Amino acid sequence: MSEFIDYGNYDFRRVKNSNFVDKSGLLNVLNSNLDTENSFMCISRPRRFGKSVAAKMAYAYYDRSSKSEELFEGLEITKSPDYKKHLNKYPTIYIDWNRFSTYDKQTIVKEAQKCFVKDLKDSYPFLEEKESFANALFEINKKTGDRFILIIDEWDMLVRDENVEIRDEYVNFLRAMFKSNSANKLFLLVYMTGILPIIKYKTQSALNNFRESSIVSPGKTAKYYGFTKDEVRSLCEENDMDFALMEHAYDGYIIGNEKSMFNPNSVMQAIDNRNYESYWSKTASFMAIETYLHTDADNVRTKIIGMMNGGSTTVKVSSFRNDMKNIETCDDVLTLLVHLGYLSYDPETQTVMIPNTEVSVEFENAVSVAGWGELSKAVNDSLNLLDDTINLRTKKIAKAFDTYHFEASSILEFNDENSMACALTLAYYAAQPFYKIFRELPTGKGFADMVFIPLPKSPRPAIVVELKYDKSAQGAIDQIRRKNYPASLKGFSKRIILLGINYNKAEAKHEVELEVIE
Repeated sequence: MSEFIDYGNYDFRRVKNSNFVDKSGLLNVLNSNLDTENSFMCISRPRRFGKSVAAKMAYAYYDRSSKSEELFEGLEITKSPDYKKHLNKYPTIYIDWNRFSTYDKQTIVKEAQKCFVKDLKDSYPFLEEKESFANALFEINKKTGDRFILIIDEWDMLVRDENVEIRDEYVNFLRAMFKSNSANKLFLLVYMTGILPIIKYKTQSALNNFRESSIVSPGKTAKYYGFTKDEVRSLCEENDMDFALMEHAYDGYIIGNEKSMFNPNSVMQAIDNRNYESYWSKTASFMAIETYLHTDADNVRTKIIGMMNGGSTTVKVSSFRNDMKNIETCDDVLTLLVHLGYLSYDPETQTVMIPNTEVSVEFENAVSVAGWGELSKAVNDSLNLLDDTINLRTKKIAKAFDTYHFEASSILEFNDENSMACALTLAYYAAQPFYKIFRELPTGKGFADMVFIPLPKSPRPAIVVELKYDKSAQGAIDQIRRKNYPASLKGFSKRIILLGINYNKAEAKHEVELEVIE
């Protein structure tokens, strides 16, 4: 049975048999570029964001050996006037470089080409033995006039390799197909997908005829990257899952003009497992982050701390060379983390942030092994502080903040209420899986410094925090009551904890007052 051409639509059939979310509108984008000046396309996206699903869908749609009308019945693509014009009409080749991940890297390109040519010969028996996949395609085109659709999944697997010889051999393989004067005649459409864009590699002369979309600049492909709120809400209703918990764990990505996108892989795993846990580390190691935290370390460290505190930071994505090996600046690190899916990029503000609770757990894991001793200890102590707060242990809370102040002094400066708020968010980092945390939340007659709202169905209390600097903790509690901050929280929890914290600069001590509203 063929593996790369004329092998049927069973891959996409398996996808459809799962909790399938209709992203077939992407095929309209591909069809609009078919046999045009824009027919060489690269749409890169992070792992876990549906690269392979989209590639399998495209193959099932174009492949001439398939009968896929039933698979696409009722999907968005069927509304297009060109739907049947392209349905199962073309010789379509699907190359997934992960298929060769166990091959010897020194011979992988050569051995892969042998597999491709062998497959072509099964469909075109007249084909003579050739070492070059490109030459085989050109011979077929010359003798039959067939024009191909080529789909390449994980296109950048070999370009990411540190071995320059392997990279060059692979680029020459691509150049042989795409830079020939006959390439436009040979291919109706080339659709490549991977983690990284291609335009800024030193080898870009081999691939500069490609039109690109990425998670940083997705263009009209934006809504096909992740799941939208409406799509996830529908999935939750169909599978009796809690949308608010799903949103807290997996939402938070801004992709182009789509302001709220979910990680598709995690949503699907949560539905399958009936659990809203972190699935990130099951498909990628936090060591992937840790490696880059030492580049431009002071700047990276400062920016990461700010984002772990719920903030965002500016980044210049245009300086990134789309190369995982030549990471030199803080902007390079942050942009790479966007492409890997660890950060969300807002093109309007040109800022990045940690998108959701699931990913924040990975940053917590990363800093624990990155040599950031003070930060790592503060994060590890956070769970005890949360427990002391819920159980109203005033003296332990005050002592914890005194200790935290001393240990965190090299990370944050305590010189006003704003820096105290940053420190407080970090101190209560362990609350993120259980609470929605807001700074300066409008409540009652003003803005509470920090509010912790428990997630749905949680027995945990809500927490309202007021911070004072060189004043008094009781004054903080009085302000909470005077401005009636708890009024808007009564629907979220049966129990509300009022927490007043004052930092006495002269004594370098924290004073804490607690009250409870039942």
